[in-house]
Amino acid sequence: MSDDRVFAKCAWRLIPFMMLLYVVNYLDRVNVGFAALTMNKDLGFTPVIYGFGAGLFYLGYLLFQVPASIVLTRIGARRSIFAILTLWGAVSASTSLVQERYGFYAARFLLGAAEAGFFPVMIVYLASWFPRSFRGRFTALFMMAIPMSSVLGGPLSSLILQMQGVAGLQGWQWLFLIEGLPACALGIVVFFLLPDQPGRASWLSAEEKATIASRAVEDVASESRIWSALSDPRVWALGIVNVALLLSNGGLQLWLPQIVQAMGFSNLAVGFVVAVPYVVALPVMVIWGRSGDLRNERVWHLALPALLAACGFAVASLSRSDIVSLFAIGTAAVGLATMTPAFFSLITSFLRGPAAAAGIALTLSIGNLGSFLGPNIVGILKQQTGAFTSAMVAFAGALFVASLIILIVIPALSSRPATAQPAGAE
Repeated sequence: MSDDRVFAKCAWRLIPFMMLLYVVNYLDRVNVGFAALTMNKDLGFTPVIYGFGAGLFYLGYLLFQVPASIVLTRIGARRSIFAILTLWGAVSASTSLVQERYGFYAARFLLGAAEAGFFPVMIVYLASWFPRSFRGRFTALFMMAIPMSSVLGGPLSSLILQMQGVAGLQGWQWLFLIEGLPACALGIVVFFLLPDQPGRASWLSAEEKATIASRAVEDVASESRIWSALSDPRVWALGIVNVALLLSNGGLQLWLPQIVQAMGFSNLAVGFVVAVPYVVALPVMVIWGRSGDLRNERVWHLALPALLAACGFAVASLSRSDIVSLFAIGTAAVGLATMTPAFFSLITSFLRGPAAAAGIALTLSIGNLGSFLGPNIVGILKQQTGAFTSAMVAFAGALFVASLIILIVIPALSSRPATAQPAGAE
């Protein structure tokens, strides 16, 4: 069996299930944006209170990212993902019990802490199955879960909000319950069905396992020690890029339902309108990820989507037409979605194994400063100005700076020799 067929077989077995997990993960992270359409009024939350609480998710995420990732990669993917899923599902569902702002703050912080190790573990798990020549396209497929969570979650959340008063609960309470509890059920499925590594997959033959192992050996020269990865200047530069990416993405996703609502759409229509740019993003992510693999190029494949998103936000800030602004914001959303898999393909092109987990966790920890600030910036500027225009300007500026770092700083740092180690080292 050819290498292509072996890795295609692994992809068909793993990627759809991994995408399902990530859809649920991301939906539980951002569904607060839809809950806010009615929750803010019910609980008396101002834009500042909502922005701070929504952003606290990322503070918990930031504080627990690196330690959780290092610990979890040592106990195996199956047990790690099981523990993360069941814990975050319980916390997400419990957000339905919130009655005032401090309970909201606590729920968001704990949800961030519970989800902290999931994404780095999944990226390292992906890298343990697929060599670099396949990783861009399969990373893009996995990360299609981000726009899919909006494509599916937007309409679903809007429909759940219509359950106002059912069994004495508000619509936003039903939203947290219905979208949170499936994570707990999926955790049980993971525990029994997900193989920790290729060597333990019952559905692979000995020859197929040998093929995957031999291709993994080819990548060993890129594997670095954990502490070397944490001190690698490329990782820190990408962390700064991630600040801009997550500042814009976090601010946009947690406020987009309210931005669309402010244009005159009903609560029911909001979910369908919000889904549109992410429908567009799905094929773009796949095509762009494959393009990066075929050309073996990562820098421009990260920079161009960043520039597209920056231009989208700039146009949205200047336009006086709701239709033009909505189109421009949608374009920015496509750019941000396409930027994300390219970002992680670049990291795993020079780090592997536990070093990759640590490096990814560090860039996410740095970047999540942006995720925390993004919703807060929108909330503060919205409360002060009564509009979302100033926030669009901030997002555009951050992404233009990120583009310069990607095109100038990263290539300069990449010309330096990377630290390597023998197979099996940590």
